[in-house]
Amino acid sequence: MNPKIFCIGFHKTGTTSMRRALEMLGYRVTGPNGTRDPQIASKVHAMADALVPQFDAFQDNPWPVLYRYLDERHPGSKFILTVRSPETWIRSQVRDFARRETPMRRWIYGAGCPEGNEAVYLERYRRHNEEVQGYFAGRPQAFLLMDLPGGDGWDKLCAFLGRPVPAEPFPRANPASRSRALKNTVARWLAGGRPGPGR
Repeated sequence: MNPKIFCIGFHKTGTTSMRRALEMLGYRVTGPNGTRDPQIASKVHAMADALVPQFDAFQDNPWPVLYRYLDERHPGSKFILTVRSPETWIRSQVRDFARRETPMRRWIYGAGCPEGNEAVYLERYRRHNEEVQGYFAGRPQAFLLMDLPGGDGWDKLCAFLGRPVPAEPFPRANPASRSRALKNTVARWLAGGRPGPGR
């Protein structure tokens, strides 16, 4: 499939949902890639050059960091920036990664884990989103901003990609959101006075 689709939102911005959505549209998707390679900083461009011919779409790390390089190397590609509020993004980072370090996070943020480095992570996150939007300003055929927690889904994505909207619901892969939804459902169920199991 042409053009190539590069998802350049930082991880924890709906990257898994985007992967599933693109797969449902028929794209071959890869990512994350090279997250535990201690030499990722020096190998990343060669890795990208090797992977791009093999797949249609790319998401999670290291793809967000490479958007300028990818735009130059693959003219006509499409770029999707997924975002969420900085507050919920950093909470998700700390909840899921805490003090677990990876070479990829060390390379991207300058600190291998988010816990204890929240200000550093937030500054990098905000700067990335601002720089990406500035870089692609005035190029609506090449760039799409997607706020999945805010409700963006099939209509916006498929219009950008020129693909028909699937009959299935847009995938929402965030387990924390699913957990909250389940708790809310249970709370509503109990508030309605319905008998519980075994009653």
